[in-house]
Amino acid sequence: MRGSEYIDWSQYRHLYEEISVPARSVLLEEGKVSRYAYFIIEGAVRVWFNNKGKDTTFQFFFEGEGVSSIESFRTGQPSMCTIETITAARLYKISKENLELVIDSAPGLRPKMEEIMFQRLLRYASMFISQIRDTPQERYEALIRDQPHILQRVPLQYIASYLGITPVSLSRIRNKLHR
Repeated sequence: MRGSEYIDWSQYRHLYEEISVPARSVLLEEGKVSRYAYFIIEGAVRVWFNNKGKDTTFQFFFEGEGVSSIESFRTGQPSMCTIETITAARLYKISKENLELVIDSAPGLRPKMEEIMFQRLLRYASMFISQIRDTPQERYEALIRDQPHILQRVPLQYIASYLGITPVSLSRIRNKLHR
């Protein structure tokens, strides 16, 4: 876990479980209450929501990152999103109660987690503004510039969804830029 440099996670091994799941495994379904947070050991995960029958991807997570439907995990409200593996994945799975035990007993972890949450909030705000302000081509160019690892690891249909365009439109943009 980011922040793991601050604590010895092995002393909390009894509080989390390592799981392996195949590609396209749903870890949390939209509308269900999130009971677990996940830390990605290996693999790729996407977070998406149903937008009038079409899935809209709004975040990708990879090794060394934690993922949950934080609003549902914290409040017990139904999740606004689905969390699904893109590839086969190995994950650590921890319940809210056990994560709170770790946070309360590990000095320095709470501020680190707050910083991670703040950085994620900034990323979401930037994405929101980009969806309004930027053209699809500008969003794709920003993805190439700022997060090229996504292009190397994520299928194009999910990238198109993330950019808010169809796979056909993404293909046109890619052809135009790579001539």
